[in-house]
This record gives sequence, structure tokens and C-alpha cells, in this order.
Amino acid sequence: MADSGYQGIQKICNNAETPNKKTKLHPLSKEEKKENNKLSSKRIIIEQINAKIKVFKITKYPYRNRRKRFGLRMNLICAIINLDTIPILPKNNWIL
Repeated sequence: MADSGYQGIQKICNNAETPNKKTKLHPLSKEEKKENNKLSSKRIIIEQINAKIKVFKITKYPYRNRRKRFGLRMNLICAIINLDTIPILPKNNWIL
């Protein structure tokens, strides 16, 4: 899943999903708008998690420490984020 800035990604990866774009001559239909909305609602969860990782600034700036330790540090940061966040489930699968 990617945003509309990655229109050429489908040449590299056949499974990539990008939203439909409108042009002056061809506006989006209601079905295409619904598809774009569904795709963006799936993507927003991942984008919010990426933003939480960037708070730690390990991915925000160039990594200048030992490369061997990068994976370990990323795993620790992701573990901290996982402990802090509430599991996000789709609306129709809420567990009571």
C-alpha cells in the first residue's frame, strides 16, 4: 500500500496498491472515491506507527553508529512502542 506519490511502484511490485488519481478530463467516480477511502483507512494505521518510531529519531536522521546494532535498537524501540500502544482492531472485530 502506498500513497499517490508512488505511482510508478507497480512497475517494480505487482502487488502494490495506490489510490486512483483524477485529472481535469476524468474526475473520479463514486466507486473510485470509496476505494481510495478504504485504502487510506488501512494505510493510516501504519502511518501513525511510523510517526511514533520517528519520535525516537533513529529513522528521522542518518544513522551514524555501528550498523550491527541498528537492528537491535530498532527492535527495542518497536517493543517500547508496542507496550505503549493499544492494539488496533478493525471496527467489526472488537472483542468485548
